[in-house]
Amino acid sequence: MSEETPMVGKSVVTLDGLSTNQILDLLHKAEYIDSHRKEIAHTCDGRVLATLFYEPSTRTRLSFETAMLRLGGKVIGFAGAQLASVTKGESIADTLKTVSNYVDVVAIRHPKEGAALVASRAASVPVINAGDGGHMHPTQTLADLATLQSRFGRITDLTVGLCGDLTFGRTVHSLIETLCRFGNVRFVLISPDELKTPQYVIDRINATDSCSYVEVRDLASVIGDLDVLYMTRVQKERFFNEDDYLRLRDTYILDEEKLQLAKPSMAVLHPLPRVNEIAVDVDDDPRAAYFEQVKNGMLVRMALESTVVGDELPGYEPLNPKEVQA
Repeated sequence: MSEETPMVGKSVVTLDGLSTNQILDLLHKAEYIDSHRKEIAHTCDGRVLATLFYEPSTRTRLSFETAMLRLGGKVIGFAGAQLASVTKGESIADTLKTVSNYVDVVAIRHPKEGAALVASRAASVPVINAGDGGHMHPTQTLADLATLQSRFGRITDLTVGLCGDLTFGRTVHSLIETLCRFGNVRFVLISPDELKTPQYVIDRINATDSCSYVEVRDLASVIGDLDVLYMTRVQKERFFNEDDYLRLRDTYILDEEKLQLAKPSMAVLHPLPRVNEIAVDVDDDPRAAYFEQVKNGMLVRMALESTVVGDELPGYEPLNPKEVQA
Protein backbone atom coordinates (compact mmCIF):
# COMPACT_ATOMS: atom_id res chain seq x y z
CA MET A 1 0.00 0.00 0.00
CA SER A 2 1.37 3.37 -0.98
CA GLU A 3 0.29 6.73 0.38
CA GLU A 4 -2.13 5.70 3.09
CA THR A 5 0.15 3.48 5.19
CA PRO A 6 1.13 6.34 7.52
CA MET A 7 -2.57 6.93 8.29
CA VAL A 8 -2.88 3.66 10.19
CA GLY A 9 -2.90 4.43 13.90
CA LYS A 10 -2.87 8.17 13.22
CA SER A 11 -5.19 10.78 14.75
CA VAL A 12 -6.94 13.28 12.47
CA VAL A 13 -7.25 16.59 14.31
CA THR A 14 -7.09 18.78 11.17
CA LEU A 15 -6.76 17.96 7.48
CA ASP A 16 -3.36 19.68 7.49
CA GLY A 17 -1.85 16.48 8.81
CA LEU A 18 -2.93 14.56 5.69
CA SER A 19 -1.25 14.80 2.30
CA THR A 20 -3.35 15.81 -0.71
CA ASN A 21 -2.90 12.23 -1.99
CA GLN A 22 -4.31 10.87 1.27
CA ILE A 23 -7.31 13.21 1.05
CA LEU A 24 -7.98 12.13 -2.55
CA ASP A 25 -7.60 8.49 -1.55
CA LEU A 26 -10.23 8.95 1.21
CA LEU A 27 -12.62 10.46 -1.37
CA HIS A 28 -11.89 7.55 -3.71
CA LYS A 29 -12.55 5.10 -0.87
CA ALA A 30 -15.85 6.82 -0.04
CA GLU A 31 -16.98 6.34 -3.67
CA TYR A 32 -15.93 2.70 -3.55
CA ILE A 33 -17.81 2.14 -0.28
CA ASP A 34 -20.98 3.66 -1.75
CA SER A 35 -21.01 1.19 -4.65
CA HIS A 36 -19.79 -1.85 -2.66
CA ARG A 37 -21.84 -1.70 0.53
CA LYS A 38 -22.35 -5.47 0.82
CA GLU A 39 -18.71 -6.31 0.19
CA ILE A 40 -17.41 -3.93 2.86
CA ALA A 41 -20.03 -4.71 5.52
CA HIS A 42 -17.60 -6.77 7.65
CA THR A 43 -14.44 -4.66 7.18
CA CYS A 44 -14.33 -3.61 10.86
CA ASP A 45 -15.81 -6.72 12.51
CA GLY A 46 -14.76 -6.76 16.16
CA ARG A 47 -13.78 -3.08 16.24
CA VAL A 48 -15.29 -0.59 18.69
CA LEU A 49 -15.67 3.18 18.17
CA ALA A 50 -16.17 5.57 21.10
CA THR A 51 -18.11 8.76 20.36
CA LEU A 52 -17.29 11.24 23.12
CA PHE A 53 -19.59 14.18 22.47
CA TYR A 54 -19.19 16.85 25.13
CA GLU A 55 -21.80 18.97 23.37
CA PRO A 56 -25.00 17.97 21.62
CA SER A 57 -24.96 17.00 17.97
CA THR A 58 -27.42 15.09 15.84
CA ARG A 59 -25.86 14.69 12.43
CA THR A 60 -22.20 14.36 13.28
CA ARG A 61 -22.59 11.84 16.08
CA LEU A 62 -25.11 9.66 14.24
CA SER A 63 -22.94 9.83 11.13
CA PHE A 64 -19.79 8.60 12.94
CA GLU A 65 -21.79 5.87 14.69
CA THR A 66 -23.61 4.70 11.56
CA ALA A 67 -20.28 4.64 9.72
CA MET A 68 -18.80 2.15 12.21
CA LEU A 69 -21.99 0.06 12.36
CA ARG A 70 -22.10 -0.23 8.56
CA LEU A 71 -18.47 -1.42 8.60
CA GLY A 72 -19.44 -4.22 11.00
CA GLY A 73 -18.07 -2.62 14.19
CA LYS A 74 -19.77 -1.49 17.40
CA VAL A 75 -20.15 1.83 19.18
CA ILE A 76 -20.02 3.12 22.77
CA GLY A 77 -20.02 6.66 24.06
CA PHE A 78 -21.99 9.61 25.41
CA ALA A 79 -23.82 12.57 23.91
CA GLY A 80 -23.55 15.48 26.31
CA ALA A 81 -21.00 16.10 29.06
CA GLN A 82 -23.67 15.87 31.76
CA LEU A 83 -23.77 12.13 31.04
CA ALA A 84 -20.05 11.63 31.63
CA SER A 85 -17.53 11.60 34.50
CA VAL A 86 -16.55 15.11 33.42
CA THR A 87 -19.29 16.17 35.85
CA LYS A 88 -17.01 14.77 38.57
CA GLY A 89 -14.13 16.87 37.29
CA GLU A 90 -12.29 14.29 35.18
CA SER A 91 -9.89 15.82 32.63
CA ILE A 92 -10.12 15.10 28.91
CA ALA A 93 -6.68 13.50 29.07
CA ASP A 94 -7.73 11.05 31.79
CA THR A 95 -10.98 10.23 30.02
CA LEU A 96 -9.03 9.43 26.84
CA LYS A 97 -6.41 7.35 28.63
CA THR A 98 -9.26 5.34 30.13
CA VAL A 99 -11.38 4.98 27.01
CA SER A 100 -8.32 3.95 24.94
CA ASN A 101 -8.37 0.68 26.88
CA TYR A 102 -11.88 -0.11 25.62
CA VAL A 103 -11.89 0.89 21.96
CA ASP A 104 -9.99 0.98 18.66
CA VAL A 105 -10.81 4.55 17.63
CA VAL A 106 -12.39 7.66 19.20
CA ALA A 107 -14.47 10.47 17.68
CA ILE A 108 -14.57 13.52 19.95
CA ARG A 109 -16.57 16.75 19.83
CA HIS A 110 -15.90 19.41 22.40
CA PRO A 111 -16.86 23.09 22.85
CA LYS A 112 -13.26 24.14 23.59
CA GLU A 113 -10.80 24.82 20.80
CA GLY A 114 -7.79 22.56 20.98
CA ALA A 115 -9.62 19.81 22.92
CA ALA A 116 -9.17 17.31 20.08
CA LEU A 117 -5.41 17.87 20.06
CA VAL A 118 -5.23 17.31 23.83
CA ALA A 119 -7.31 14.15 23.38
CA SER A 120 -5.10 12.83 20.58
CA ARG A 121 -1.96 13.29 22.69
CA ALA A 122 -3.45 11.44 25.67
CA ALA A 123 -5.03 8.56 23.74
CA SER A 124 -3.24 5.38 22.73
CA VAL A 125 -5.67 4.84 19.82
CA PRO A 126 -6.48 7.14 16.85
CA VAL A 127 -8.67 10.16 17.65
CA ILE A 128 -10.82 11.83 15.01
CA ASN A 129 -11.87 15.42 15.62
CA ALA A 130 -15.65 15.72 15.25
CA GLY A 131 -15.51 19.49 15.88
CA ASP A 132 -13.72 21.43 18.61
CA GLY A 133 -15.25 24.78 19.40
CA GLY A 134 -14.97 27.20 16.54
CA HIS A 135 -11.76 25.57 15.49
CA MET A 136 -11.77 22.62 13.13
CA HIS A 137 -14.23 20.17 11.67
CA PRO A 138 -12.12 18.08 9.27
CA THR A 139 -14.75 15.47 8.43
CA GLN A 140 -17.23 18.19 7.38
CA THR A 141 -14.65 19.43 4.87
CA LEU A 142 -14.16 15.85 3.61
CA ALA A 143 -17.95 15.60 3.16
CA ASP A 144 -17.90 18.89 1.22
CA LEU A 145 -15.07 17.69 -1.02
CA ALA A 146 -16.77 14.33 -1.60
CA THR A 147 -19.90 16.17 -2.71
CA LEU A 148 -17.91 18.24 -5.22
CA GLN A 149 -16.22 15.06 -6.43
CA SER A 150 -19.53 13.22 -6.91
CA ARG A 151 -21.19 16.19 -8.66
CA PHE A 152 -18.33 17.33 -10.92
CA GLY A 153 -15.83 14.45 -10.96
CA ARG A 154 -13.21 16.90 -9.63
CA ILE A 155 -12.52 19.33 -6.80
CA THR A 156 -10.49 21.86 -8.81
CA ASP A 157 -11.21 24.13 -11.81
CA LEU A 158 -14.40 25.35 -10.18
CA THR A 159 -15.94 28.71 -9.31
CA VAL A 160 -17.04 28.35 -5.69
CA GLY A 161 -19.37 30.90 -4.11
CA LEU A 162 -19.49 31.03 -0.32
CA CYS A 163 -22.44 32.95 1.02
CA GLY A 164 -23.61 34.29 4.38
CA ASP A 165 -21.58 34.43 7.57
CA LEU A 166 -18.01 34.27 6.32
CA THR A 167 -16.50 35.71 9.53
CA PHE A 168 -17.58 32.99 11.94
CA GLY A 169 -18.42 30.18 9.51
CA ARG A 170 -15.65 27.74 10.40
CA THR A 171 -16.71 25.20 7.77
CA VAL A 172 -16.11 27.92 5.16
CA HIS A 173 -12.58 28.67 6.39
CA SER A 174 -11.66 25.01 6.47
CA LEU A 175 -13.06 24.38 2.96
CA ILE A 176 -11.25 27.39 1.45
CA GLU A 177 -7.98 26.39 3.09
CA THR A 178 -8.21 22.81 1.84
CA LEU A 179 -9.26 23.78 -1.70
CA CYS A 180 -6.24 26.13 -1.83
CA ARG A 181 -4.00 23.09 -1.26
CA PHE A 182 -5.35 21.56 -4.49
CA GLY A 183 -5.37 24.89 -6.38
CA ASN A 184 -7.23 26.18 -9.44
CA VAL A 185 -10.31 27.46 -7.64
CA ARG A 186 -12.00 30.84 -8.08
CA PHE A 187 -13.68 31.94 -4.86
CA VAL A 188 -16.64 34.33 -4.81
CA LEU A 189 -17.09 35.56 -1.23
CA ILE A 190 -20.66 36.80 -0.74
CA SER A 191 -21.43 38.46 2.59
CA PRO A 192 -22.56 41.62 4.32
CA ASP A 193 -19.73 43.98 5.35
CA GLU A 194 -20.31 42.93 8.97
CA LEU A 195 -19.52 39.29 8.19
CA LYS A 196 -16.64 39.39 5.72
CA THR A 197 -13.99 36.69 5.32
CA PRO A 198 -11.17 37.05 7.89
CA GLN A 199 -7.81 38.33 6.65
CA TYR A 200 -5.94 35.09 7.38
CA VAL A 201 -8.26 33.22 4.99
CA ILE A 202 -7.80 35.89 2.30
CA ASP A 203 -4.02 35.61 2.83
CA ARG A 204 -4.28 31.86 2.22
CA ILE A 205 -6.01 32.45 -1.13
CA ASN A 206 -3.46 35.14 -2.07
CA ALA A 207 -0.61 32.77 -1.24
CA THR A 208 -1.92 30.28 -3.83
CA ASP A 209 -0.97 31.41 -7.34
CA SER A 210 -3.68 29.38 -9.07
CA CYS A 211 -6.51 30.63 -6.82
CA SER A 212 -8.30 33.98 -6.86
CA TYR A 213 -11.18 35.67 -5.07
CA VAL A 214 -13.69 38.50 -5.32
CA GLU A 215 -15.78 39.88 -2.46
CA VAL A 216 -19.36 40.94 -3.18
CA ARG A 217 -22.43 41.80 -1.15
CA ASP A 218 -25.20 40.65 -3.47
CA LEU A 219 -25.90 36.98 -4.19
CA ALA A 220 -28.20 37.54 -7.20
CA SER A 221 -25.51 39.53 -9.05
CA VAL A 222 -23.01 36.63 -9.12
CA ILE A 223 -25.07 33.44 -8.84
CA GLY A 224 -24.98 32.94 -12.63
CA ASP A 225 -21.17 32.58 -12.57
CA LEU A 226 -21.00 29.86 -9.93
CA ASP A 227 -20.40 26.12 -10.21
CA VAL A 228 -20.93 25.72 -6.46
CA LEU A 229 -22.89 27.80 -3.96
CA TYR A 230 -22.02 27.04 -0.33
CA MET A 231 -24.67 28.59 1.91
CA THR A 232 -24.25 29.33 5.63
CA ARG A 233 -26.46 30.74 8.35
CA VAL A 234 -26.49 34.46 9.01
CA GLN A 235 -27.02 34.52 12.76
CA LYS A 236 -28.94 37.33 14.35
CA GLU A 237 -26.60 37.57 17.32
CA ARG A 238 -23.69 38.54 15.05
CA PHE A 239 -25.22 41.97 14.41
CA PHE A 240 -24.99 45.06 16.57
CA ASN A 241 -28.53 46.10 15.77
CA GLU A 242 -31.62 44.30 14.63
CA ASP A 243 -32.36 46.72 11.78
CA ASP A 244 -29.15 45.73 10.02
CA TYR A 245 -29.96 42.07 10.48
CA LEU A 246 -33.51 42.42 9.15
CA ARG A 247 -32.29 44.53 6.22
CA LEU A 248 -29.65 41.99 5.23
CA ARG A 249 -31.31 38.73 6.12
CA ASP A 250 -33.34 38.35 2.93
CA THR A 251 -30.38 39.17 0.70
CA TYR A 252 -28.91 35.87 1.78
CA ILE A 253 -31.94 33.62 1.44
CA LEU A 254 -31.75 31.24 -1.50
CA ASP A 255 -35.12 30.61 -3.14
CA GLU A 256 -36.37 29.32 -6.49
CA GLU A 257 -36.47 32.85 -7.88
CA LYS A 258 -32.71 33.38 -7.29
CA LEU A 259 -31.99 29.85 -8.53
CA GLN A 260 -33.47 30.71 -11.92
CA LEU A 261 -30.42 32.92 -12.46
CA ALA A 262 -28.01 30.02 -11.80
CA LYS A 263 -26.47 27.43 -14.12
CA PRO A 264 -28.47 24.18 -14.47
CA SER A 265 -25.37 22.30 -13.25
CA MET A 266 -24.69 24.43 -10.16
CA ALA A 267 -24.55 22.53 -6.85
CA VAL A 268 -25.97 24.05 -3.65
CA LEU A 269 -24.16 22.94 -0.48
CA HIS A 270 -24.88 23.74 3.17
CA PRO A 271 -23.23 22.28 6.29
CA LEU A 272 -26.65 22.14 8.02
CA PRO A 273 -28.62 22.73 10.17
CA ARG A 274 -30.35 25.40 8.16
CA VAL A 275 -32.74 27.93 9.62
CA ASN A 276 -34.27 29.96 6.82
CA GLU A 277 -31.36 30.70 4.48
CA ILE A 278 -32.48 28.09 1.94
CA ALA A 279 -36.20 28.08 1.16
CA VAL A 280 -37.79 24.63 1.45
CA ASP A 281 -38.92 24.80 -2.19
CA VAL A 282 -35.25 24.54 -3.21
CA ASP A 283 -35.06 21.00 -1.76
CA ASP A 284 -36.73 19.51 -4.85
CA ASP A 285 -34.41 21.28 -7.28
CA PRO A 286 -31.80 18.90 -8.77
CA ARG A 287 -29.14 21.48 -7.84
CA ALA A 288 -29.78 20.98 -4.11
CA ALA A 289 -26.87 18.85 -2.89
CA TYR A 290 -27.05 19.40 0.88
CA PHE A 291 -28.79 16.14 1.81
CA GLU A 292 -26.39 14.33 -0.52
CA GLN A 293 -23.65 16.02 1.52
CA VAL A 294 -25.05 14.25 4.61
CA LYS A 295 -24.76 10.85 2.89
CA ASN A 296 -21.23 11.71 1.72
CA GLY A 297 -20.36 12.65 5.29
CA MET A 298 -21.19 9.12 6.43
CA LEU A 299 -19.21 7.60 3.52
CA VAL A 300 -16.04 9.65 4.20
CA ARG A 301 -16.28 8.76 7.90
CA MET A 302 -16.48 5.08 6.92
CA ALA A 303 -13.37 5.60 4.78
CA LEU A 304 -11.57 7.41 7.60
CA GLU A 305 -12.51 5.02 10.42
CA SER A 306 -11.48 1.91 8.47
CA THR A 307 -8.22 3.58 7.39
CA VAL A 308 -7.00 4.74 10.81
CA VAL A 309 -7.68 1.35 12.43
CA GLY A 310 -5.84 -0.34 9.52
CA ASP A 311 -8.67 -2.48 8.15
CA GLU A 312 -8.53 -2.79 4.37
CA LEU A 313 -11.76 -2.69 2.39
CA PRO A 314 -12.20 -5.99 0.48
CA GLY A 315 -11.52 -5.46 -3.22
CA TYR A 316 -10.42 -1.84 -2.86
CA GLU A 317 -7.58 -0.62 -5.09
CA PRO A 318 -5.86 2.48 -3.65
CA LEU A 319 -5.55 5.54 -5.87
CA ASN A 320 -2.32 5.53 -7.79
CA PRO A 321 -0.43 8.67 -6.69
CA LYS A 322 0.36 9.30 -10.39
CA GLU A 323 -3.36 9.60 -11.20
CA VAL A 324 -3.61 12.20 -8.51
CA GLN A 325 -1.59 14.94 -10.17
CA ALA A 326 -4.53 17.13 -11.13
